[in-house]
Amino acid sequence: MIHETAIVEEGAKIGENTNIWHFCHVRRDSEIGDNCNVGKGCYIDVNVKIGNGVKVQNGISIYQGVEIEDNVFLGPHMVFTNDLYPRAFNNDWKIEKTLVKEGASIGANATIICNNTIGKYAMVGSGSVITKDVPDYALVVGNPAKLVGFACKCGLKLDLNNIVEETTDYVAVNCDTCGETVLIDKLDFELFNSNNIQE
Repeated sequence: MIHETAIVEEGAKIGENTNIWHFCHVRRDSEIGDNCNVGKGCYIDVNVKIGNGVKVQNGISIYQGVEIEDNVFLGPHMVFTNDLYPRAFNNDWKIEKTLVKEGASIGANATIICNNTIGKYAMVGSGSVITKDVPDYALVVGNPAKLVGFACKCGLKLDLNNIVEETTDYVAVNCDTCGETVLIDKLDFELFNSNNIQE
């Protein structure tokens, strides 16, 4: 469904069962997968790639250089950037890339500084400012965003007392809510622990 007020340029690819709502602008050579929802007043720039099952809430601009994998949630009015040194008069600027991996969620009004990756099933708190890569399953909040825990695929914070296995590569944690076992990268787990000890 493409709303009558939306502009979808020739050359844009829109997947099956995807909704493009009021006052959206989808540029040429962009790709939006199947079963997506693009809310009111969104802008999808040239060459942007959006996977399947993505929810883009109202008032979001997704600029060239951003790639979004499957089943990502983008909260209302969150912000992507694609230039590390913006000037209105700079005609020789470089587009920086941002990758949002499968299943990640970005809260309302968060800002993602470009040239960073948001890991699989990561959870970025509302209003947070991302200045560096976010690990898989990480729960990050604040400005600049800090690692405060890890989230399950179901979205809720993991209780790190529920470790069922620990190897040199990962720490396996069971979710109290859905029963899923989440494998957290050992280096990310150790980083979280060292930050907590320092604080």
